[in-house]
Amino acid sequence: MFMEYDVIVVGAGHAGCEAAAAAANLGSRVLLITMNMMNMAQMSCNPSMGGIAKGQIVREVDALGGYSGIVTDHTMIQFRMLNRSKGPAMWSPRAQNDRMLFSMKWREMLENTPGLDFWQDIVTSILTKDKRVTGVKTSLGWDIMAKSVILTNGTFLNGLIHIGEKNFGGGRIGEPAALGLTQCLTDLGFETKRLKTGTPVRVDGRSINFSKLDEQPGDVEPSRFSFTDTPLPEKQRSCYLAYTSKKVHDILRTGFDKSPMFSVRIEGVGPRYCPSIEDKIDRFSTKERHQLFIEPEGWNTVEYYVNGFSSSLPDYIQFEALRQVEGFENVKIFRPGYAIEYDYFPPEQLDYSLETRVVENLFFAGQINGTTGYEEAAGQGIMAGINAHRKINSLPPLILKRSEAYNGVLIDDLVTKGIDEPYRMFTSRAEYRILLRQDNADLRLTPLSHLLGLASPERMERVAQKKGMIDTLIQAAKKESLDPEQVNGLLEKLGTSPLSQRARLASLVLRPQVQISDLVLLHQGFREIIHQFPEVIRQQCLEEAEILLKYEGYISKEQDLADKLARFENIELHPDFDYHKLTSLSYESREKLSRFKPGTIGQASRIGGVSPADLSVLIVYLGR
Repeated sequence: MFMEYDVIVVGAGHAGCEAAAAAANLGSRVLLITMNMMNMAQMSCNPSMGGIAKGQIVREVDALGGYSGIVTDHTMIQFRMLNRSKGPAMWSPRAQNDRMLFSMKWREMLENTPGLDFWQDIVTSILTKDKRVTGVKTSLGWDIMAKSVILTNGTFLNGLIHIGEKNFGGGRIGEPAALGLTQCLTDLGFETKRLKTGTPVRVDGRSINFSKLDEQPGDVEPSRFSFTDTPLPEKQRSCYLAYTSKKVHDILRTGFDKSPMFSVRIEGVGPRYCPSIEDKIDRFSTKERHQLFIEPEGWNTVEYYVNGFSSSLPDYIQFEALRQVEGFENVKIFRPGYAIEYDYFPPEQLDYSLETRVVENLFFAGQINGTTGYEEAAGQGIMAGINAHRKINSLPPLILKRSEAYNGVLIDDLVTKGIDEPYRMFTSRAEYRILLRQDNADLRLTPLSHLLGLASPERMERVAQKKGMIDTLIQAAKKESLDPEQVNGLLEKLGTSPLSQRARLASLVLRPQVQISDLVLLHQGFREIIHQFPEVIRQQCLEEAEILLKYEGYISKEQDLADKLARFENIELHPDFDYHKLTSLSYESREKLSRFKPGTIGQASRIGGVSPADLSVLIVYLGR
């Protein structure tokens, strides 16, 4: 029945879908195996994509030729650009999505991807020969051969769901856990540990009194995630803010003795930055209230997601406490919140390509590596798909630098630092975040992806056109000027000092109050240049040019720093180098370097326990 595939992808979550699409679009014969084909790229937790730093990752995936941004735009019910009050390095797009349409659109796009087949089954073990993967075995008894395998099992490996004192197996509620695969991998020599995550209660919107909540509408002028011509939303649905209270907290505390978290029935470590409501009450005991974000699940459903009320307390305690929230006095619950424990494999066992060091041609992506979030999973998925294809075709892996992409930061952090809790991306993790903005992801990554054969010629042509337009705008702004009588009325209206003499447009844009779009209305020559651009990317070019003009000094300084550090970053270290023979290194450094096997001095510098003195020893030894 089955031919031999180039790549088998196990799991059709966000990582698996991106991995399968990338490998197939590069020309590999791909089989995607999933427990349930109705739940591809299921939004198991909140119905949203993007957010702080996560929005940057989605745009990077899109720039590389992935599908997440396109699917997000086609199923969006609300768009917001977060952190607009801060600098552009912090701006992060976020979308609410129709959960059901999101999964359906993903399946549609995958089914229209040439070279991609599907099989509904559970993978129970990995087939290997001489420490090289040869295929997979499924619960239906099939041995399916492949040159490479990518595991993206999410929370399903020995998944255990907790609701109060009840617990039962499952990868998410209503779906079975994946059994057998962890044991197979540990028998092959992998180390495994447990993590925990949780999800909130879902409620019936017909039973909420929205008049008592604070409305959060989408942006008046919504944008896209994808750099392609995806549709902009013609209408949007609002989210809402609610608040807990001391009374809510007191009711929740009555269930603490039955909480699996406090009774240590949960072994796995949970996410510090997305704690359960009981964890927040315990850790921040002096805080009298916490925010709850009430998010619609789609266009044509009354189901709402209560973001901020993640819990593993008994269901009746959750229900009683939630009814004390203002606006929720008569609320009806669709299903309670729950915690889930699952197996993951510490990511120090990976190379930077996401190929495992234990078994050749076996790749891990997503929550199996200890990350949390759809976006982090998608970012790893597309990289695993690219690198699995390149490995079996004897091509060098694609490894993004920390100065090139948030995805480069993500993978570098996982491999060099490991994790002690579910990993979540933040802008603070990226030391080059002024370079790694959401607006320029296509300029950074699409040319690279096009060279690999993933980003289409049409995408590359659009990027080249956009870059030319931005350069034209910047040169015009530095050349063209305005007289005081032309601009002072606008400057006074914007609350900034008037001109006493003629000034170039570029100097006016440096003022925080002035936007480049303001000057377009005042300068006919500048306006004529703008109207030569295609309308679909006109606003993108204006925004990008304004950022490059306003923050030119900061961007230049950060780029210089990245270039200087690259001299050491790119000094290669052989993976089989014997660090124990360098007695000048500290004992801890020798142990850590031998364990992580960094590929460069830069990677070695980010391993905990490797001191600057140890790096100096390595550089001297290498003759640098």
